[in-house]
Amino acid sequence: MQHSAVPELELAHTTTRPIHWVATATALAGVVALSSGMQPDSAHAAQAAGPQTKSAPAASAPATTGVAFPLDCGPVKAVVQKKASGDLDGDGRPETVAVVHCDAGMGTPPDGVYVLTQGAGAAKPRVVATLVAPKARETVTDFAVRDGAVLATLLGYSTADVPSCCPDVKETAKWQWQNGSFVRSTPGNAQNV
Repeated sequence: MQHSAVPELELAHTTTRPIHWVATATALAGVVALSSGMQPDSAHAAQAAGPQTKSAPAASAPATTGVAFPLDCGPVKAVVQKKASGDLDGDGRPETVAVVHCDAGMGTPPDGVYVLTQGAGAAKPRVVATLVAPKARETVTDFAVRDGAVLATLLGYSTADVPSCCPDVKETAKWQWQNGSFVRSTPGNAQNV
């Protein structure tokens, strides 16, 4: 039989009992409560020192409800699948980019990608550009508006003989406002899928 060099009484703290867990939980709750009361005031935390200037209220991005998209859906309605907003033309007012397709009962209907804007006095938004037309038979998977550009991953078809169920081409596309129009570039090469 082996004996410890330390008496049993000195090792009593190594056996956890319910009171130890209660004490730990109480201490942790106190730290959380104290830390939540010591957070900086978010309204003043990031303001720089200097003279205060009042700026115009930020313009809100155009809504997609009630917009007549240039998409022929026949008896079914057009559905906005995805949307994102940002100032694409540098005028200080955000535009909305919408990925829209017909609400088909089955299959994968092609998407249209449209840019919406709304002037300061305009009653409703309007479509000002078509980035992807539905007749191109492409489907948008990844989609974002970042740094004044529209980015998308498009699934499409190498030929008209490829069935609509099975797109075989994947490409990334980027659109930026240049000299009064949206210019498309392809950051990555098209890949067969």
